[in-house]
Amino acid sequence: MAPAVTDPWSTEAYQHAASFVPKLATKIMQWLDPQKDDVVLDIGCGDGILDVQIAQILAHGQGRLHGIDSSGAMIEAARAKAAADAGVRKAENKCTFEVLDATSLIHTSTLQTQYFTKIFSNAALHWILRPEATREALFRGVKAALAPGGSFAFEMGGLGNVAEIRSALLLAIGRRVGLAKAQEVDPWFFPDEEWMGRMMEETVGGWKIERIEREWRPTPADEGGVEGWVRLMAYQFFQVLPESEREAAIKEVVDVLEIICATPGGGYMYNYVRLRVLARKV
Repeated sequence: MAPAVTDPWSTEAYQHAASFVPKLATKIMQWLDPQKDDVVLDIGCGDGILDVQIAQILAHGQGRLHGIDSSGAMIEAARAKAAADAGVRKAENKCTFEVLDATSLIHTSTLQTQYFTKIFSNAALHWILRPEATREALFRGVKAALAPGGSFAFEMGGLGNVAEIRSALLLAIGRRVGLAKAQEVDPWFFPDEEWMGRMMEETVGGWKIERIEREWRPTPADEGGVEGWVRLMAYQFFQVLPESEREAAIKEVVDVLEIICATPGGGYMYNYVRLRVLARKV
């Protein structure tokens, strides 16, 4: 079992190390195609940047948006962003947020079943689906929350995502505690199109995948550079180490990645691979 970890997320750290995540969601937002009367659930809403954009559309009709995230810090940030936006503020109670583990969707009583016309997720499912036991339950829970004919548009890390970063982390941590233990605390699951189709259409059933693609999307580092990314995104890897060893391990990983990820013109580039899916409940 991976050790329990505290909430490492804050909007400040995220903006410093990974502000590009919502900025590069243009394509999956197009697939979601929010309309003014849609009732939208955002799984893993983070600090709410995309939710405010969606809510601005919904404010012109009868639509509503509800964002969920397991991080209390991110939910606080999302609520603050929605409250600060004049357009969203006018549409009182149309944009709401809740701290909720997405894997409990099928069991939760706080969300109505067959209520949402569209469900959305950006850059969250590769965290949520990491434990094998959560995978089938997540897709069953999403299906239960969707109205008949509703759609699920999501983007997540796909097979091959940040392979160079993952390799450096597994080597540095594995050298200290063993590779098997390092694998246990690896927080990500990056599937391919075949796995996703089999899970949704066959194992769970009741889904029809309408569009699916896996795209290599080289992504420049944010202002926090490699170290900022590693400290935030790979936080769970280092929790398996004694506190006295963590800084040395972080330095080892960063030193290697600053060589591997360096671009000839300066700065760093990560090998992001994105898996995008648009599926309909049938």
